[in-house]
Amino acid sequence: MDERADTGMELLAPAGSPACALAAFDAGADAVYAGLSRFNARERGENFTPESMRQIVDYAHRNGRKVYLTLNTLVKERELAQVAELLAAISEIVPDALLVQDLGVLRMIREYFPALEIHASTQMGFHNSAGLAFAASLGVKRVVMERQVTLEELAAMRVPEGLELECFIHGALCCSLSGSCFFSSWLGGMSGNRGKCKQPCRRRYFSSRGNGFFFSPRDLCGVDLLDEMRRIGVRSLKIEGRLRQPDYVSNTVRAYRMLLDAPAERRNEVLGEARNLLSKGCGRHWSDGFYRKDGFSTLIRHDGAGAAGIRCGTVEALNDRGFFFTAAKRIFIGDRLRVQPPDGGDGPALTLTKFTADDEPARRALPGMRVFVYCDKPVSARGTVYKIGESPADYSARLAALPPCRARVDVRLKVDAQGFSGEILNAPVTENWHYPLELAAAKKFPLDRAKIEAEFAASDSATLELGALTAEVAGELFVPAPELKAARRDFWAFAHRVLPRPDMVIPRFGEALERFRRDYAALERHADLTKEHLTETVYLKPHGDEPANRQAIRAAFIFDLNKSSREAVLPDFTAEATLPALIRAIDQAYRDGIRRFRVCSLFGIELLRKYPDLHIVTGQPLPVCNSLAAEELRRRGVERVMAHIELEKRAVEELDKRSPLPVELYRLGRPALLTTRAELPVEGALRDARGNEFEVRHDGKSRLTRVYPRQAVSLPRLPGIYDFYDLTNARWRSSDTATFNFDAELG
Repeated sequence: MDERADTGMELLAPAGSPACALAAFDAGADAVYAGLSRFNARERGENFTPESMRQIVDYAHRNGRKVYLTLNTLVKERELAQVAELLAAISEIVPDALLVQDLGVLRMIREYFPALEIHASTQMGFHNSAGLAFAASLGVKRVVMERQVTLEELAAMRVPEGLELECFIHGALCCSLSGSCFFSSWLGGMSGNRGKCKQPCRRRYFSSRGNGFFFSPRDLCGVDLLDEMRRIGVRSLKIEGRLRQPDYVSNTVRAYRMLLDAPAERRNEVLGEARNLLSKGCGRHWSDGFYRKDGFSTLIRHDGAGAAGIRCGTVEALNDRGFFFTAAKRIFIGDRLRVQPPDGGDGPALTLTKFTADDEPARRALPGMRVFVYCDKPVSARGTVYKIGESPADYSARLAALPPCRARVDVRLKVDAQGFSGEILNAPVTENWHYPLELAAAKKFPLDRAKIEAEFAASDSATLELGALTAEVAGELFVPAPELKAARRDFWAFAHRVLPRPDMVIPRFGEALERFRRDYAALERHADLTKEHLTETVYLKPHGDEPANRQAIRAAFIFDLNKSSREAVLPDFTAEATLPALIRAIDQAYRDGIRRFRVCSLFGIELLRKYPDLHIVTGQPLPVCNSLAAEELRRRGVERVMAHIELEKRAVEELDKRSPLPVELYRLGRPALLTTRAELPVEGALRDARGNEFEVRHDGKSRLTRVYPRQAVSLPRLPGIYDFYDLTNARWRSSDTATFNFDAELG
């Protein structure tokens, strides 16, 4: 199976299901990334059970491949115990790494499950040298880079020794900066930061100058970027698509595998074949994504529908059994279709299992035929029918044939001149094993740990397998191969006697889980502030309204400070080329007496590290959802945290009850729902088909475009929690307000 060339770069494929994982490995992927049913950024996908994940991990390791497990959503306070239990179970699965977004989850892994390698998800938003330095300090092995970083910026970054970079190379793009999109959450509480995005950026919007898909970027196709990625030193090339089917995964991986493996003199010859394979992926028009600055202006194709796929027709009629359309392309039984509503919203997807063509039962339909699709899902009249996948290969037999998971037995062995001895470390009873054997000193080929592990791993058991092995060899001893095999057989017979049922094996990470529970219960909460007068913070734009409370802390953007400013707000995004200007501005503010700084992205903490006497607070969009995230920030000099802006009232109160740092609430303001480096083909007021209104505003200084809600967020005061008022885009007495998710429940 393993015939891949060593290109120096890993080809990493999406696996939304076990079938997709097999398709990826068959096509030549070095690794896959996949999620369980909870706490991963694609919860809408099929995903894996713990059992199927373990089977795929075992399969990958037998074949020299890797599996990275996604645990990359934000986690509320009340979910921490569930995450700890999940991490204990994941540790038994032994994935090659975990992708993480939440600082609290990252801290939990590092402190209680340190054997798990950590990769920083793109949702953490690392996009410059300072961010990479901070990531390395967290104990992260790899950073999945922000998707809106250019190749030029990547090449200029200082990468800490030992830190790997992973970059997206193909697939659908988000319009917003990673981890900073609240669009879906604003429109219904379904947060993309919690794996539930409803993709409002793919819908049609309306402005005074016309309508269009103003936030729907083209897909990324990086076939022309591979050499530059290699020169920069990118370790892993990531294909997007955990919601896609095995046919997409297979074709995409095969295309990039052949390009990576092709010698330079055959690259152009192979390129055409690769593009042909990729064209079967039923995606949007291709682009270089955000990797080239000159592509920012053409990335959004606003006159094209927001759905991916090949257009096959328009819904002409509906009944209670399905819908009619006239085929514009060939379709076959087993193909995947999506019906997108006229407003560009998120329409239902289905697999063609039964249809008629020109009133006859059919397995295929040709262009021009009138097709009736049997369907029990809600379909919009005049919806557009897209083909999003081809009839897939059947992986059911191969999946059924995967070996069942066996309980892992941790073993301590000792070999000396009198033979073998040992014990099982995770058995419910302590019993020693002995295999007497007279051993002589080795003249050559002495027994070592690698030989012991290779032999004892062959357990000949349907229920038990070797887990962690500690082996000690007293001197250089020679053990004939037949005797080594005999010792191994005797040991596993002993193991079956001690552990007649696999469920008797004690989970290896139960002690770590109990230690977490004890430490979490003892985590010291910040002082009770309920009866104190809490000084509010007001974030003012230049020459803006004065705060009503003269004692309020006046905050201003780092580049807009004036004599009345007491707090400097750092940007949430700073491109590599402008990082020196920000560093100079911070230094100047410090010399001018500013000692209070607000960080809105993790790289800001790194920039402030050298100053000894600062008061550091966090602000949106930097997410703090749980006490472990607050504890991680406390240990890095932060004195107060803003509760994540998407959280509902109950989640904010639960955070405050456990947080080691005082908590602040974003009580008033118009937060950016979407922030992008793409040049959007619209500015000013716009609305969606449901009547929701927004404002698009481009900032020439930062070269960022942000989408704001027309309504201002206005929340009630919570006892013992600090207030933050953002007047950069709102007024004190805004009449048209909303409470975001505060009175609902964040999905």
